[in-house]
Amino acid sequence: MSILAILLGLAFGGWLMAALEGWAVHGRFSLVRPLASALALLGREGVVTRKSDRLFFEAAPILLLVAGLLAAAVIPLAPGLIVADLATGALFLNAALAYVLVALIMAGWGPDGAYAMIGGWRFLGQFIGYSMLIVMPITAVAMRAQSLSTTQIVTSQAALWNVAYQPLGFALFVVAAMALAWLPPFDLPSGAGDLAGGIEAEYTGPRLAVLRLARMVVVLTLAGAVSTFYLGGWLGPWLPGWAWSGAKTLAVAALMLTLGRHIPRIREARFLELCWKAGVPLALVNIFLVGVIALVVPI
Repeated sequence: MSILAILLGLAFGGWLMAALEGWAVHGRFSLVRPLASALALLGREGVVTRKSDRLFFEAAPILLLVAGLLAAAVIPLAPGLIVADLATGALFLNAALAYVLVALIMAGWGPDGAYAMIGGWRFLGQFIGYSMLIVMPITAVAMRAQSLSTTQIVTSQAALWNVAYQPLGFALFVVAAMALAWLPPFDLPSGAGDLAGGIEAEYTGPRLAVLRLARMVVVLTLAGAVSTFYLGGWLGPWLPGWAWSGAKTLAVAALMLTLGRHIPRIREARFLELCWKAGVPLALVNIFLVGVIALVVPI
């Protein structure tokens, strides 16, 4: 039952993500528009490029969706409401999300198109930048919980949420999550202005529908990870745990979808420079501060 509830939650959350993205882009919030767009895509013919690598072309959207679902499997919605309560859940989440890169490289290479390939390589540049900013904040979160289990990480925040305990790690993790989901201002892999869709350029019909659904699942999963690691997950008064998890996840997703649209795009080379010259040292400072606080004032 928990697996079914989480899958239904992901489907509902993906629908809301699409509605929120439409609001962020067009300024209009409509719950009907995502359904109409999905039906329109499913009804269109799926076109395949003449010299495509068919295996990569077909597998990329599915792999991206599977990566998002695997990462979501270790995110708890409430006590006992989790697909796989692994002792190394936080590590598993990071490993599953690594396949987002594989899926986008396949999506760029498979169609044998210039725009798609450039989009895939742009994402590789972003990956080299944000990868350490995913791992190092998780390390600091696990230090406080003394566990890599996502449920233990939530319960360790009963006295104080990690967003207050380690705000620097929270900020770095959110930036890395936005880059992983190639959201503005890190949307160069699908830059509409210069790449005509980038990694989505050669996808049409049902394949494009799966690709866009997979992206929404990745965004939702990352928002759930932020809620779990920094906002206390299911912890909160009055409402049931799953309601708190859902509300926090949707709030973080709305922030991720809207925040970057007011910031100019950042070139992947510039992003890489900022991450390695500023982000990694700040992440090390965050780990050091968490260790010192844990020794002096255990919370």
